Amino acid sequence: MEIIDLVPGDKRLPDVHPLLEDLDGVSLEDLHTIYAEGYPQGLRLTALYDEGRCMAVAGWRIMATLQWTRKLHIEDLVTLSDTRSRGYGRLLLEELEKRARVAECTMVDLDSGVQRFDAHRFYLRQRFAITKHHFSKTLPSA
Repeated sequence: MEIIDLVPGDKRLPDVHPLLEDLDGVSLEDLHTIYAEGYPQGLRLTALYDEGRCMAVAGWRIMATLQWTRKLHIEDLVTLSDTRSRGYGRLLLEELEKRARVAECTMVDLDSGVQRFDAHRFYLRQRFAITKHHFSKTLPSA
């Protein structure tokens, strides 16, 4: 197993696309565009590979916040649907927690869709707590 950080334009972005497409519905073209724009803003993609196959991927960033000083925020964490419950998500979370400690973060947090009950059970088993409600508002096109 290996954990790899991807950069914009990375030839392995198509490997992580099926996982993110399943979660967010993002096209491969949009993934390239979003990652190129988000990377200078701190967005990172970290993928876990096993036997040459991408098994899990996380989109995350470290940010300064008023409440937590510095935190590692996980925007997306997803494993291949046919490989869930094999420890890949846990290993990726452990890696991100190590990075948070090295970066002197005081918190790791994440967002998860309200409909993703299996993911919620997983995060609770990993000792995450539900501490806030996240509100969003879609803006109409100009």
